[in-house]
Amino acid sequence: MRIETVRHFPQRNIHNHRPVMELDVDLGKWDGVLSSEIDGFCDAVAAALPTLREHHCSRGHPGGFIERLRAGTLLGHVLEHVVLELQALLGYDVIYGKTRRLRGSRYRIVAEYECEEVAEAAARSGLKMMLCMLEEREVDRCSVLRELKRVQARYDLGPSTRALVQAAKRRGVPHFRLNDRSLLQLGYGSEQKRMQATITGDTRCLGVDIASDKALSKKLLEEGGVPVPAGVAVEDADELGKVALQLDGPLAVKPRRGNQGAGVSLGIADFEDLKAAHRLAAEIDSEVIVERFIPGKQYRVLVVADEVVAASLRRPPGIAGDGKSTILQLIEEENSRPDRGEGHESSLTVIPVDQMMVLSLRRRGLSLSFVLPEGRRVRVRDEANLSTGGTAVDVTDHIHPQNASLARRAARITGLDVAGVDIVTDDISRPMNDEGAVIEVNAAPGLRMHLSPTEGRSRDAGLAIVDHLFPRDSSRGRIPIIAVTGSNGKTTVVRLLQHILTEAGYSVGATTTDGVYIGDQRIMRGDSAGPRSARVVLGDPAVEAAVLETARGGMIRSGLFFDCCDVGLVTNITGDHLGQDGVETLDDLVSVKSLVVEAVAPWGRAVLNADDARAIRLAHRCPGESVLFSAQEDNLSLMQHKRTDGAGVYVSGGRLVWARGRRLVSLMHLSDAPLTFAGVAQHNVQNLTGAAAGALALGIPADVVAEALHSFQPAEQNPGRFQVLSIDGRLVVIDYGHNRAGYAATFRALRHLPPDRWHGVIGVPGNRRDQDISEVGREAGRNLHHITIKEDSENPGRTPGEVCQLLLRGVLRAPHPEERTRIVPDEGEAVMRALDDLPRGAGLVVFYEKYKTVYEAVRVWARDLGEVPEPVVQPKDEPQFSSGRQESRSDERTP
Repeated sequence: MRIETVRHFPQRNIHNHRPVMELDVDLGKWDGVLSSEIDGFCDAVAAALPTLREHHCSRGHPGGFIERLRAGTLLGHVLEHVVLELQALLGYDVIYGKTRRLRGSRYRIVAEYECEEVAEAAARSGLKMMLCMLEEREVDRCSVLRELKRVQARYDLGPSTRALVQAAKRRGVPHFRLNDRSLLQLGYGSEQKRMQATITGDTRCLGVDIASDKALSKKLLEEGGVPVPAGVAVEDADELGKVALQLDGPLAVKPRRGNQGAGVSLGIADFEDLKAAHRLAAEIDSEVIVERFIPGKQYRVLVVADEVVAASLRRPPGIAGDGKSTILQLIEEENSRPDRGEGHESSLTVIPVDQMMVLSLRRRGLSLSFVLPEGRRVRVRDEANLSTGGTAVDVTDHIHPQNASLARRAARITGLDVAGVDIVTDDISRPMNDEGAVIEVNAAPGLRMHLSPTEGRSRDAGLAIVDHLFPRDSSRGRIPIIAVTGSNGKTTVVRLLQHILTEAGYSVGATTTDGVYIGDQRIMRGDSAGPRSARVVLGDPAVEAAVLETARGGMIRSGLFFDCCDVGLVTNITGDHLGQDGVETLDDLVSVKSLVVEAVAPWGRAVLNADDARAIRLAHRCPGESVLFSAQEDNLSLMQHKRTDGAGVYVSGGRLVWARGRRLVSLMHLSDAPLTFAGVAQHNVQNLTGAAAGALALGIPADVVAEALHSFQPAEQNPGRFQVLSIDGRLVVIDYGHNRAGYAATFRALRHLPPDRWHGVIGVPGNRRDQDISEVGREAGRNLHHITIKEDSENPGRTPGEVCQLLLRGVLRAPHPEERTRIVPDEGEAVMRALDDLPRGAGLVVFYEKYKTVYEAVRVWARDLGEVPEPVVQPKDEPQFSSGRQESRSDERTP
């Protein structure tokens, strides 16, 4: 039994709208064996993880899974529940899982997670546990959980960062991690803010530098009238005697640069102790601050955007004697409490036993081996930091206004938007006056003491910081997002929307099958219609609006990157990519494409093709409202939608009309939109209508939409999509067709162009089903006079020439004469040979894999004739706009 692959889905995905991972597991010899058939296995599982009795499973009640286990279930299903439970024991709220057979002994297990690394470690640990049970070996659950907690401590968010993420979720601010530590991006594009722990994108670098230099910050505070302890920076231990005489009295020693109380000694009254404290501080920083010790209680005041949002009394760690145990034993007992953990994983941290503690105890006449009398309580460290075992009491409601004002001023002088101001005074509820001082101002203050105080109220410090970054009347870190999916037309629609939003004044980021665009610059080349490319766009601070082509493959393999979109647009859904990634039927494909519609925000809109029966079925999955588009005025779905005051865009009398109920706005005549080629390219009429609907659904003014559609130039802005060129009395059309529906749409348009005879260069990706490839060939055979078959350069799982033979089989079934059909596998050579055989007055259509290869071949061939390919923007025939239903053709039925 082994895990073959692990795949993570950190956002919405085809399984769930929460993060999940896919485990492909080979059960090996255990395939088909039921849990009830293995002696002792059910008891071993229940004993190793007793809390599995709380799992409902399909029975719908606590104990349901144990019932399934004892009745007999497959081991993949058992592993699913083990993985979920191991995560739950670490404190994660995960409940979703499912298991399905793939083929043979391989199963796919889907399990919800919160931290990728922890989830994968839980899966591998869970598998080892199950193997131990199956082999009747002992399962050490405690050891497994200890190791998982180490992974959790390394990779999961700390309490401060987690509080910020939780606050962002409550505010509806999108967020994602930028590394495996605590660097976050809150918000998208130009509305984003980055954070590292509690250092925000608004935190000044200079402010952090000042706060990190305790000598400099103290100097600035003192000059600003903030009371601070007198002291000096010491670089050499030889200066200590002079400094001790100068300051006179108990002293405090700390490194000039340091954090979390490292190297800090307090209340030093002995010169030998002073030298020892200096040595410890110098291990952190060669420059050491020696200052007058301020007696009193230690407080931390959290200041966010010049407001005090929380205050805590911090207590150094202490223990109480029992008359029998040594101080070391008492500390070990205290550290064994379940609420103390390593680092920041628990509300309290274990008390470290180190030289700092030894020095602190020695000043009190104590040692680690001292047996503390019963009832006597001693402080075992000087510093009150939570990171060294201290505790906290919330005093936010008790801080005196003068002390709050002092903390705010200290933060302002230091130059921090988020600051932890350390104050020592007898009582924070009384004006500090002369008996206290501001000890430090900290950048990146931890929030744990405010979130989980040992005593008192929890303070939502994370929300205060998020509110500072994203005021309540702001955009919540969001930019307009349009996600476009479908089988055909996605790239053209994305390019249209990119142009419309640019004309509306936005800096637009777009992902397409030919690259990623920021403004008018293509920053990445190649197929970029997946979540990784969406991350590039949404992570760019220059992007004010995003248009994201969202392909099937990316959704299946990685899910979506964004949490929700303002517009989810579906162009159409046809039989493409069937037989891949578990998508066997059109209903499966509809389910995948529906993810974009389900991701529409409650305030957003789904834009659906009313001429496509499958696309229109998705309306009920949209959390917001639906906007329909159609190239037909009398589309029944659109008419019914309008009767209920629904919105839509359609073609009427050759004009593009925007309607809501009975209110109509004529946008433009389609003859004014170059993309439609005066109505010849009906598939581009559909694309234009969809893009207009998408922009209008986003709230772009109708006049801006109309002007942008008029100014969109296909030759420059939509290359390779029904691109018509004239060369020496011949027409050449370059188009991208990867399925039968795409080919058929192009052939319908070609019938309205002047050539009576069309030659073609055809090819399709090899990852389609055999029958789908052959049907493309058959469609070409019905419509072309002479056919050159090429082969794509990447055909995984296919032998060389296999795709060409499948296309040839379909061409000949059309029927089409074999003597007017040939195979030239290389794309560039196929285009050149087809052009060589193209007589004047005829046309050539090329369905490309690589646009650059095809266009370069056309350019070189034209150059050899002394010609330059001239773009054709209007046909010679009359416009072909349809105001009713398109004619049906018998050859458009699925065979």
